[in-house]
Amino acid sequence: MAGAIKETVSNLIEKFQGSAEEAPREPSAEEFQQLQQKYADAGQGHVFAFVDELKPVEKARLFHQVSNFDPTRINELATTALNPPKTEQTTVSLEPLPDVATASILDSDPSDIQRWYDEGLKQVAENKVAVVLMAGGQGTRLGSSAPKGCFDIGLLSQKSLFQLQAERISKLQSLAQKVNGAEATIPWYVMTSGPTRKPTEEFFEKHGYFGLNKNNVTIFEQGVLPCISNEGKIMLETKGKAAVAPDGNGGIYQALVTSGVREDMRRRGVQHIHAYCVDNSLVKVADPVFIGFAASKDVDIATKVVRKRNATESVGLILLKNGKPDVVEYSEIDKDTAEAKDPKQPDVLKYRAANIVNHYYSFRFLESIETWSHKLPHHVARKKIPCIDPSTGDVVKPEKPNGVKLEQFVFDVFPMTPLDKFASIEVRREDEFSPLKNARGTGEDDPDTSRRDIMNQGQRWIEKAGGVVITDGEAFGVEVSPLISYGGENLEFLKGREIKAPAILEKEE
Repeated sequence: MAGAIKETVSNLIEKFQGSAEEAPREPSAEEFQQLQQKYADAGQGHVFAFVDELKPVEKARLFHQVSNFDPTRINELATTALNPPKTEQTTVSLEPLPDVATASILDSDPSDIQRWYDEGLKQVAENKVAVVLMAGGQGTRLGSSAPKGCFDIGLLSQKSLFQLQAERISKLQSLAQKVNGAEATIPWYVMTSGPTRKPTEEFFEKHGYFGLNKNNVTIFEQGVLPCISNEGKIMLETKGKAAVAPDGNGGIYQALVTSGVREDMRRRGVQHIHAYCVDNSLVKVADPVFIGFAASKDVDIATKVVRKRNATESVGLILLKNGKPDVVEYSEIDKDTAEAKDPKQPDVLKYRAANIVNHYYSFRFLESIETWSHKLPHHVARKKIPCIDPSTGDVVKPEKPNGVKLEQFVFDVFPMTPLDKFASIEVRREDEFSPLKNARGTGEDDPDTSRRDIMNQGQRWIEKAGGVVITDGEAFGVEVSPLISYGGENLEFLKGREIKAPAILEKEE
């Protein structure tokens, strides 16, 4: 493992889990027999069907892998997944969040926005703010096998998503330092998946942690759950390995505990946490306005939303479902509901708060994870899962779904949150949300649109500061380095200057 990462508390569990690079601790015969019996008692003894064929190191890896699962709990999840309880059809009540729980950058008094910003920057300056990045995805749909955060969207600077976000953290630390004159630190916790952890660590090392102090960057891994056959049995990927899949972005909560991240936050005195997905190229990391808004309301969870483009946009919405905060997918909303207008603002949709997976958590909320994490539902994805037939040892390559993968969603915790501890703030899409989902040339949510949105944002900042951007034909925009400006501030030196697009601004000139 990387030397710097070894120093973080998140990797202390490696000695119990083993790794692909190092031979894991070999269990005693008694330990192995006890685990084998535990699985047999749960009707999952086939996991050890080929143990006599395994080399000692393979046997040890199997032991450490399946030691992380409770077969009885897996049986419970499998039963629920394969035989979901029948529920009576009930009327679902949908309403927007109440005004007391919401705010909008588009409509708020500028003095309120400034007050939130000042409060948030104060929290950063006092080292009470941390960032959790959900970065488990690979860039497969982008034509890359690397973690999505490593992707270069085509900016003039050739910066990756990771670098853009790291530099926003760096700039915000500098802005916060001016508040009280002392060094400000925003710890960055990067949650990866099994396939992305090692390349993410190597990418950060190669680039010197993008100028951040490596002691304030922790790379950890989300959990996995076994794949379950249609008969409720744990599936085998090989004779010495159970087939597993990431436990979804909702696995973040348990991963914060098991990785040691929560304990590290506690040690640092963190009180406010910003969590987001890596593929948003415009994300305002640890946004002071967001932190200040949530802190001023003393909530446990807050979300950022953008205004739905139109009634047919395929986005989930944050609203009240049967009186509780929730995310409702577009497929669950009928045409009349989707097209309904806000009686207070007839020119906008009533249900318009589009979910962008951009959340705030109070640390006190994360302290209570053990009390509610077991209540989070597991969602079922039926898949074609290559596996080993436990009765013959033959490799099975299915032509139709032969099993299920179980995952949790990060927003499943919303309905468990009292309404007076939940809030949402609407932000401008053009300033804060440009997801990278599709391959270049798609025309929507792809590298070209991400690059365009960053360049257009830079141009708006410069023009607001009094600069002049000269465009010619298809040439557009200016890339403003996050090290120069976090959110459009401190660009007064450009007043009256002409900049020919496309251009890059990497330092004050």
